[in-house]
Amino acid sequence: MSEMPEVDELTLAELRAEIAEIDHELVELIARRTYIAETIASVKQQQDLPTTDRDQEGRVTTRAAELADRFQLDPEVVRRVFEELIELNKSSQRRRRDDD
Repeated sequence: MSEMPEVDELTLAELRAEIAEIDHELVELIARRTYIAETIASVKQQQDLPTTDRDQEGRVTTRAAELADRFQLDPEVVRRVFEELIELNKSSQRRRRDDD
């Protein structure tokens, strides 16, 4: 990650460009996470395991909330974001199982 210039030195356009770059990176990371989750879905299907694993979901959201707190973000907001990511992956897993 590059060193951030002083806020006073940045124009609104530069700040928005920085946000756009971060948004791009976030979408790439979501795509990467989704790919891995789909691989997990294949393993679950081969092992005849259920799509939903509430214990694992709890570990993921707790870990995310703890990380949020370390970065001075609202842990509940970050927890909800991860709940949405998990739901996205579970929906994809269910559709995949229905297609097979």
